[in-house]
Amino acid sequence: MATSDWDLLRPLTVTVEASSTRVLERQVSSEFTRRTTVVELEGNGFVGVGEDVTYESDEHAPVRFPSPRLAGTWTLGELSAHLDAFDLFPAGAPAQAASRDYRRWAFESAALDLALQQAGVSLADAVKRTPAPVRFCVSTRASSLDPLLALYPGTRFKLDASPEWDTVFIAGLAALGVVDVVDLKGAYKGTVVDLAPEPRLYERVATGLPTVWIEDPGLTPETDSVLAPHRDRFTWDAPIHSFEDVEALPYPPRCLNSKPSRFGTLERLFTFYARCEAAGIALYGGGQFELGPGRGQIQLLASLYHPDGPNDTAPAGYNAPEPVPGLETSPLEPHPAATGFRRVVPES
Repeated sequence: MATSDWDLLRPLTVTVEASSTRVLERQVSSEFTRRTTVVELEGNGFVGVGEDVTYESDEHAPVRFPSPRLAGTWTLGELSAHLDAFDLFPAGAPAQAASRDYRRWAFESAALDLALQQAGVSLADAVKRTPAPVRFCVSTRASSLDPLLALYPGTRFKLDASPEWDTVFIAGLAALGVVDVVDLKGAYKGTVVDLAPEPRLYERVATGLPTVWIEDPGLTPETDSVLAPHRDRFTWDAPIHSFEDVEALPYPPRCLNSKPSRFGTLERLFTFYARCEAAGIALYGGGQFELGPGRGQIQLLASLYHPDGPNDTAPAGYNAPEPVPGLETSPLEPHPAATGFRRVVPES
């Protein structure tokens, strides 16, 4: 098996003296308020941070958030194993099973940030990699393309397909030449973004946009037949929580969407990176509508492991209801903090 950078991180010592959480909130629309929880681990005068991106707002209420016993001095490997003993949803099972990984990632990434600060090194130093500028695309509605392109002409996009996309609309997207990925949302079973597999839509997308990555197709006998000539463009997101999930895919992938929070533990994430690298599988990063430090952390990981992919890791300002000027543009400079697991966001 390929050597993982987890082997370099696992022995790092981390001293935890206290832990706390704080909720971040942003009103996205009249119907949706996004909440996330920042986990803070304190020790030796430093604070390590991570972000729980669980989507159900009520699961971020303080009474629903655990306080696992983490005080002490550990290696990162020991602390991670210690977390296995705790139910991070003690008030009841989360609405989505994936939320267990999201919450676990918040604690593990906070521990990594704290351990690196206490060791006086950056993540890049610890894994002996050089950060590179990150090419990113913006995940948004198709209706937002023109306003964003007016402000940021070089912007690339990742779009969610819609049943309303007819051949004329898709031809217009193709003429713009700015779309890198189309997400068919066929693997989000039982969620608000789930899109039922539709052979005619799939065919229109695949033939009308012949150079884009086709993400998360819902494969039925009918859609699989329609997409058969385009399988080398399949990429997957929602099903991927470990490299074992990659091995279970119906077709060997050339490229995958890597959302760090989906992996839950540092070991699973860095093992995935190593095995994808060994197998020649390209990667691009994915965001989870982070409101706090989690966004900079996934941008930093992209700079170290897949800077050239169509990374869905744009600065948070691109998610504003209306385009705003003055945002960083692609490629995104890494700006790693001198120590820790975090990106320093430049002042605008």
